[in-house]
Order: sequence, then C-alpha cells, then structure tokens
Amino acid sequence: MANRVVIGSQWGDEGKAKVVDFLTLDADYIVRFQGGANAGHTVEVGDKKFVFHLIPSGIMHPDKICVIGNGVVLDPIQTLNEIADLHTKGINPEGRLFIANNAHVVLPYHSTLDRAKEKKAGKAAIGTTGRGIGPCYSDKVNRIGVRVGDLMDERELRPRVEAMAKVHNEEFKVMYDVPEIDPEVVIKDYLELGQKIKPFVADVSEMLYKAVKEGKRLVFEGAQGTILDVDQGTYPFVTSSNTVAGYASCGAGIGPTAIDQVVGVVKAYTTRVGNGPFPTELLDETGDTLRKIGNEYGATTGRNRRCGWFDAPVVRKAAVVNGLTHLAITKLDVLDTFDTIKICTHYECDGEKIENFPNQLSKVGRCVPVYEEMPGWKCDTTKCRKLEELPANARKYLERMAELVGVKIGMISIGAKRDQSIVVDLD
Repeated sequence: MANRVVIGSQWGDEGKAKVVDFLTLDADYIVRFQGGANAGHTVEVGDKKFVFHLIPSGIMHPDKICVIGNGVVLDPIQTLNEIADLHTKGINPEGRLFIANNAHVVLPYHSTLDRAKEKKAGKAAIGTTGRGIGPCYSDKVNRIGVRVGDLMDERELRPRVEAMAKVHNEEFKVMYDVPEIDPEVVIKDYLELGQKIKPFVADVSEMLYKAVKEGKRLVFEGAQGTILDVDQGTYPFVTSSNTVAGYASCGAGIGPTAIDQVVGVVKAYTTRVGNGPFPTELLDETGDTLRKIGNEYGATTGRNRRCGWFDAPVVRKAAVVNGLTHLAITKLDVLDTFDTIKICTHYECDGEKIENFPNQLSKVGRCVPVYEEMPGWKCDTTKCRKLEELPANARKYLERMAELVGVKIGMISIGAKRDQSIVVDLD
C-alpha cells in the first residue's frame, strides 16, 4: 500500500474519519498533521460511535500506531478527555498514541480571546468554534507560544508563559475587557497536565522517518477542508492552518518524498459550517431535506451545516492545490430519495464563464452556479458493496463528478458503518 494523505476537498465535514478508518485497515501508522480541537471526526464501529477532535481516528484498531504531529495545536485537557473516553469503550491507547513534543499548546486564554474577538467583530465574525485555535496559531507565528515539550520542565515553561502574559494582558484589558492571565495559575496547571500526557510525548519526526525507512505504511489524516485553508480558501473565512496535502509533510515533520497518494474526500453534495460565501447553498426545502437526511450538524459545535448541490469548481480547486490522485465519495446514500439531482458544472460571474473556484472573496460572492440536472435513482444504496450493484443513475452521477473534476474515484461510502464502503480503484 502507498503512503496516503487523506484530505478534505470541500469546506470540511466530508466524512474523512470514515475514509481514514477504512484505509487504516491496510496501514501501520495514522498521522494527524494540522488543526486542533475545532475538528470533529466521527466514526461508527459496530454499535459504538466515536467522536475525535485530536486523536487520529485509526486508534480503534488495536495494532495501529497513531500520531499527533507538530502541525497540530494541542489542547491537553481535550486530549486527556478523549483518552479517558477510549478507556471507557475498552480501547487502550497507551503505547500506540504519540504526541509531537514540538506541537504547540492551546492554553485557556486562547479560547477566551477567540470568543472575545468573535463577539467584538459582530456581523464580521468568522464563525469560529471558539476553541482557541486561531489565537494559538497566532502565538506560534509570533514566537511567543508554548510547545508540548515545555510542559515537562518549569525552566522551559515559566519564561514562555510570563512572556505571553506580558504581551496579552494589556490587550485583554484595553481591547476586550476580559480577565487577565495569571501566569502562576497557568504554570501550575499545565505542569500537572504535562506529567499526565508525558507517557505519550515523543520525537515524532524521527519516529516517522524510521517507519518510512522500514517500509511501514502511513496514512496522513487532514482536518477541515481545502476551501478552509488559510492560503487557498475563502480568506478571511477560513481556519487558521494549512489544510492542504502539502502541509502533511510540514505538520508531521517528514519529507514530501514519503507521500505517494493524495485521496480527496468529497461529499456527494456540498456543506459548509461558519460564515462566508457558498455559491451552491440551498436556502429552501431542498437544503433542509439534505440537512435532515444527511444529519448535517457539526460534530464539534452542533451547529446546522449549510447545504447545497455538488460544486465541481470547488473540487477542481482541491484537485489543483492538493495534487489529488483519487476521490473518495461519501454520503451518496443521502441522495437516494431525490427525483432529480443538480450538479454545478461552472459559474457565471460578471458575464464571464468561470470553471475554477476564484481566490478573491468578493468574486466568489458574485458567482452564480450553473447547473446540470441528472435523474435520481430512487432506491436504497446502503446495502451495495460493489460498484456494479449501484443503480445505473447513481453510477452515471459518480462518473459525471469524476469527469468534471478530472480525478478518478478510488472509493465510495454509502453509510456510516465501516463495511458500507465500495473500493473502486485505489492503485
């Protein structure tokens, strides 16, 4: 098996965890490489449902090693809660879960600042999860952040927290009217948390380098989606990290030559959480129907997801910036009851035909989707296990999606369960 990056190819929530869980069957290591607890990855195995925010979703497999890379911003409290939840479900992550010692740490004030900024922004708010991800990445770039390894040694942690408090307390007092940071409290609490996560902390880069040398098979698990990438997405209505496949190398601390395939996970329609332009959004009964059938509510926030038809220009953009080798189509079964299904082939903007998703936010907002209508299949696909078992109209719809994007289909998901998967071509 090749070393694969699994990436979201729309606005996130595409079903990456289910795809990662399935591909993990043939892997040795699963590596989360960016984002933080603002991501929610849901997997159903048997009668158990797992929701992960930080731990890679391959942890349910007892013979797999899971890694949280240096590109992730780690909330230690959330991580320990997920570890405890795994224990209650009979899964022991000890000896199989490793956290990069150079990953940055989300501290309590990051969440406070996140929410305060959103409140102050009013109608211009981004629509963040309030988990402190943006402020943590901001401190990282400003070189005043705290890293996981610092939590093991007060000599490292104290000067970093004191410097951070000095920078931010004036900001808190003047701009946001929120409580100032007490360095002593943060130092005490996070040294204690450091001891609790210490058994999981490692030099991840060295570990993965050796794994590749030994011929181990790696799956790199992305969070959010391509159009939320801080560089390639609908800026400023984006997340605070690079969500594209190229960052798997940076966020895991491993060279790009270790990556063989990039699997783009794509919903059979389109959804988005948070603010910002969304050309194919359906603000009508059809959109409500997609939301209801697809259970389109955020795993992290519980917010309603905005729903719309499949948008080919969005996924074309993902194919370009990620170098997609395969598509993994999810939630095809959500469309089982529709008489007809629309697919956006391109946009019209200012009298011009637009085939590729624009970089300029204002231009995206002016794009009018141009649709092609296809007949539905009006039957249950959830029991299909081979491509040939899918109804003819479903296969035609999939073929059209692949044709418009210019990337072959590797697998199809027709339900939340692990066995509700159809492998088409993953070579």
